[in-house]
Amino acid sequence: MMCFDYRDEVLHAEGVPLSAIAADVGTPVYVYSKAAIRGRYRHFAEALGPDALVCFAVKANSNLAVLRVLAEAGAGFDIVSGGELVRVLRAGGAADKVVFSGVGKSAADIRLALEAGIFCFNVESEPELRRINALAGELGRVAPVALRVNPDVDPKTHPYISTGLSENKFGIPIERAPAVYRQAAALPHVRIRGIACHIGSQLLDLSPIGDAARRLVALLRTLQAEGISIHHLDLGGGVGIRYRDEEAPSPEDYARAVREALDGLDIPLVFELGRAVVGNAGVLLTQVEYLKIGEGKHFCVVDAAMNDLMRPALYNAYHEILPVRRRGGDSAVYDVVGPVCETGDFFARGRELAGVAAGDLLAVMSAGAYGFVMSGNYNTRPRVPEVLVDGSAYTVVRRRETLDDLLSLENTG
Repeated sequence: MMCFDYRDEVLHAEGVPLSAIAADVGTPVYVYSKAAIRGRYRHFAEALGPDALVCFAVKANSNLAVLRVLAEAGAGFDIVSGGELVRVLRAGGAADKVVFSGVGKSAADIRLALEAGIFCFNVESEPELRRINALAGELGRVAPVALRVNPDVDPKTHPYISTGLSENKFGIPIERAPAVYRQAAALPHVRIRGIACHIGSQLLDLSPIGDAARRLVALLRTLQAEGISIHHLDLGGGVGIRYRDEEAPSPEDYARAVREALDGLDIPLVFELGRAVVGNAGVLLTQVEYLKIGEGKHFCVVDAAMNDLMRPALYNAYHEILPVRRRGGDSAVYDVVGPVCETGDFFARGRELAGVAAGDLLAVMSAGAYGFVMSGNYNTRPRVPEVLVDGSAYTVVRRRETLDDLLSLENTG
């Protein structure tokens, strides 16, 4: 895992021992590597070429410091809410490099984006198109739009993160798209800019991406024949990462698959990459509270829980779990579980751990994407801090919540 390695048997983030962060900040805590984030983004940007707008999918990790690292590296941003737009702008991102996706854009969200002057709305339904047109008219603006089409391509991923099949809620059926583009062309307050699609997340097989791109090219040709100009193709993202033993596509593999599918078509491209940029740039540190030894099963009870990292409970997702201090000792098989009062509160089942004891620190790896952003306060558990490591230094970029923080929003009626 890039920028996380053992030195003198202690797991480090860049030049900082994770044990030092835990001693200073406490556990649980998310730790991110600035070098890993910046390096991974630049790797994709270089592979995809200088004319591509490579957007970071803010839903993967919306911490302001993470967004600032990416903005400074030249990233655009893919958002799905007005709140994410405010985060991008506060972090120094450029509004004219923002694409706005999502099936449920509210009127307030659309107004905010119009006033900011974003690059493009990825429109997901005909009612949304009409709403954008009406709101743009009220504000005296012309809204740049692309239709997010649903190409009905099987992404071969987990059903919860599949977005490109006809049964999914996302996008406009590709067969319907020409008619909706004709509607858009007749509206006075929108300007057609592109065609967009996104078929799913954690994609390890690139062939569905190529299939979707070819269907977009065919749609482009149809629209051009009708006199409708298209100025960019937004091919989404969804490139997978290694959590366990997967063979994840490289940025070069991804770029090659896209180029082959476009078959020489010269048009600006937009990409929306999230997990592929930050997934392996973060870990969740947790401390062992108890080893609970049963007759048929052993439990390693840690202080992090499903409210801190939901992916295992939600998707049965695999995350590697490593000791922060590596030492010898007999191995045993444990379910690694948290303190939340749910059977689904686990990080691993049947996982072999060597020499683990109460008080030890464990690192839940590959937690930089869809970790903190999906966390909550179930069981009145304050959300954990986030730390950004830069070389031999680190900064707390979000403090730990307190119970007073949580209760301050409520009253007794």
